[in-house]
Amino acid sequence: MTVLSPGPTRTDLVRNVVVALLAITQLVVAVVAGDAVGAIARQYASPLLAAGWAFAVWLPIYIGFLGYAVFQALPGQRARRIHRSTGWWMAASAVFNIGWVLSFGAGWLPLAQLMIVGLLVSIALVFGRYIRTPAEGVVERVVARGTVALYAGWVSMATPMGTAATGVWIGLPGAGALAAIAAVVVLLAVTAIVSWAVLSGTAVVPFAVGAMWAIVGTALNEPPYGVVVAGAVAIVIVLAATARRISTAGYPVRAAWG
Repeated sequence: MTVLSPGPTRTDLVRNVVVALLAITQLVVAVVAGDAVGAIARQYASPLLAAGWAFAVWLPIYIGFLGYAVFQALPGQRARRIHRSTGWWMAASAVFNIGWVLSFGAGWLPLAQLMIVGLLVSIALVFGRYIRTPAEGVVERVVARGTVALYAGWVSMATPMGTAATGVWIGLPGAGALAAIAAVVVLLAVTAIVSWAVLSGTAVVPFAVGAMWAIVGTALNEPPYGVVVAGAVAIVIVLAATARRISTAGYPVRAAWG
């Protein structure tokens, strides 16, 4: 059942417009300034750097965000409580993403790290609030729940990747035994957190896909052997957590897709 207030308020309409404008703006910024991100990432490479093709995940994320921006602005959606509780956080995630692209591309990695942490917090809050309210149909599952879950899964892994690059920027080793050991520890620790989110969340399939895509991209980017093994272990753990979450859920479809 759709939960509505008596009708859309001015605040609802402002939120709708802000989200839509930011959805467009972040896409434009990514197209114009996104190439510099890859160059800087390679300049401060670490064993947790994902292969270039892995960043193609941003395409479905941006397209999904645009779809969400349209969806939340539809007349029947504007006054829903779920959009009121998450819409401004979605807007914040776009602001942080824009800040991350610009600061990382400019080589300001400490600032970029703050931006991606803010992005992770924003999108994680939306992901968490979606757990409380089931989606109302396929469209919402795809453009809202699916987009947010994929985004959250990817950023959960991208944040420690950015941390590793920032470490290299400040002078920590980006290669060698110490860097490899640190990468293995971080990868497995983040995998544990991701698995916990899968076991307690909804829309866990796109969430797991986002996380595993980042892990595979890292493992196939010719890191040290230990990181490859840790990546394989991480994939198995996330897959097992996903299968368990869906198979033991009272409503498997909701657990899987939101």
